[in-house]
Amino acid sequence: MIDFYKYQAAGNDYLVIDPRHTDFPVTREAIRLICDRHLGIGADGVLHGPLEPPRPGVPVVLDLYNSDGSDCGRSGNGLRMFALHLAGQEPGAWADGREFTLRTGAGDSSVRVLDLVEGRAEVGMGRPSFEAADLPLLQEDGTTPYDGRAVRVPLSVDGEKLTVTCVYNGNPHTVVPVDEPSAELARRLGPMIAGHARFPQRTNVQFMRMVNRSVMELEVFERGAGYVTASGASACAAVSAARELGLCERRVEVRMPGGGVEIAVAEDGRVTMTGDAEQVAAGSFAPALRARLDRTAPAGTVR
Repeated sequence: MIDFYKYQAAGNDYLVIDPRHTDFPVTREAIRLICDRHLGIGADGVLHGPLEPPRPGVPVVLDLYNSDGSDCGRSGNGLRMFALHLAGQEPGAWADGREFTLRTGAGDSSVRVLDLVEGRAEVGMGRPSFEAADLPLLQEDGTTPYDGRAVRVPLSVDGEKLTVTCVYNGNPHTVVPVDEPSAELARRLGPMIAGHARFPQRTNVQFMRMVNRSVMELEVFERGAGYVTASGASACAAVSAARELGLCERRVEVRMPGGGVEIAVAEDGRVTMTGDAEQVAAGSFAPALRARLDRTAPAGTVR
């Protein structure tokens, strides 16, 4: 019996757990344990699904979780991984290049498996919002809602005066143009921006530099996973912000420490992401890990 499949995309890794085959207690504690790189299997998050029997022509439902157990909403890399997982399980239904839909708590996303062997897939991430209310974003007093669009917003962090642009694409993102993105910068300022009082629901953070109008360098700190080597949704948000700021063309190669993705922005602002992913492991829970997972289930649950 296979309890989990592990995938990675540009170093961003997720565990696919299929409830049809694995009795997994979906609790914050269980997610944290399974994603722990010392006590569990290790991952940036969990893709739990399909939650209903998948049928061609009907949206496939799944839940996405961050490694801290919080709801992920929408992950561009995660959706690519899950699309490839479906195609690998049932190539005749999902791997012929036709478009199908993945449904998460953040809405529907269209996906296409372009090359199952190479692990290449395309995800439609929809039209992002720059409205402060969608993040939400507060005024500098930390209590009053920020009114209007969150474009070129001044933000004070650790004595530094930053100018940020905020994007909502199923998750809240805060894009920071910088001269030199680095892991050190993301690890230092990322947690302070992610947990800033002006973001009551926290935010993902992107440190972005345009190499030229078609190439972007990006470092990412996620609100639910910390520093990551890549993030598809963050790449989409950063390109949307750069496009809004007049810094880039409609097609951008986004380079991150773990690898790159290609982002295309349509005339109406809709974003499409294309990139590679691969399965790196599959296995079963050892009895000791299964026992610890079971202890996270609510009292009275019959397992």
